[in-house]
Amino acid sequence: MLSARCLLRSCFSALNVGSSSSSAFASSSSSVLPYALTRARQYATEAIISQQSPSEVNAALARTSVLYKTYKPVTPGIRHLKRPLSPHLYQGRPLRELTVALRKRGGRNSHGRITVRHRGGGHKQRIRIIDFMRMDPGPCDVVRIEYDPGRSAHIALIKNRNPELCGGRVWSYILAPDTLRAGDVVESFRQGIPNGLVPGFEDSKEIRGKALETKDNSAEAETQTASTASLALGVLRSITIKPGNVVPIRLIPPGTIVHNIALNPQGRALLVRSAGTFGQVVAHEDGGKYTHIRLQSGEVRRVLQDCVASIGKVSNPLWKNRNLGKAGRSRWLGRRPHVRGMAMNRCDHPHGGGRGKSKGNKQPRSIWGWLAKGVRTRKPGPKGPKNSNKMVIRERPRGKEKRGL
Repeated sequence: MLSARCLLRSCFSALNVGSSSSSAFASSSSSVLPYALTRARQYATEAIISQQSPSEVNAALARTSVLYKTYKPVTPGIRHLKRPLSPHLYQGRPLRELTVALRKRGGRNSHGRITVRHRGGGHKQRIRIIDFMRMDPGPCDVVRIEYDPGRSAHIALIKNRNPELCGGRVWSYILAPDTLRAGDVVESFRQGIPNGLVPGFEDSKEIRGKALETKDNSAEAETQTASTASLALGVLRSITIKPGNVVPIRLIPPGTIVHNIALNPQGRALLVRSAGTFGQVVAHEDGGKYTHIRLQSGEVRRVLQDCVASIGKVSNPLWKNRNLGKAGRSRWLGRRPHVRGMAMNRCDHPHGGGRGKSKGNKQPRSIWGWLAKGVRTRKPGPKGPKNSNKMVIRERPRGKEKRGL
């Protein structure tokens, strides 16, 4: 062993002496020494491609590895850990004025009884106050994109350019679209399109966003009015249809991807707020009151045209493919273990008891005895009770329809 160590030391010293004496031998010695010896040990995969020119295979592998961050399995807890790479996220703390302390209850009500199972523990968190109303008009600058522990999507800190606003309304958090980055500009048109923004266009509920028509009945005037209207509408869409902008649904063209959909003209955004989700404007009704929107589940729903929606797709679409790697990370998130019913006693669950793994040839049920796995407990929409939900045009696909059979 001692002779082997001396031999290795002599080889490396010879390589060092040769590299200092000759530049030609330095190039050969750099090829002899592996690239791994010149770098510190890395436990996480890097999104940066190596300095060598990648081949087609390496480029393909780089495109797949750049999406997630994986780790060398030096411990069992990080062997399967997989996290989406988000280098654009802000690394610091949130704006404290826009946060509220989260008081944990562990799934218990005011009487101390557990009403929501599998809750408890977890890291201390602060709730980020998200502006789902977007009432203040005018351009807003995106300062940074942040992580929010209370939701799967990312949030954006914006600053309103209006100097007349008070201090509390200058800064706000919004739900970040997929392509929004720091330095972008977003704007809210919830109050309507300002007069004079686009020449020849005036926004009002009576004309539903159409251009003003002249009273001249001549054919030339009608043709000129139609061309002016189409030009004004195109200019308006180029200004307003941008990721992060809040636009009334009556002004959004069919086929546009939207999120943060409100169901009340004076209400907050309720639909399509999870990471990677989006809705799509299908069509506007001729009556000028409702618009058909396809939601993430596949349901087509009628929404009032006076309601608003945000343009774009919700950020962090890779969130659904993450892997926590170990049970401890679920506990850090405030999730307690979920025990199977077959592992319980007969007095604790309908599936419990018996000898071995058996649930007594019963249909799958919950701990309270409700039928599960395919049995519908409510029937909304056209197939349900009369006048249960008039706004649903087509229900979401279920069963064979969902599987495409």
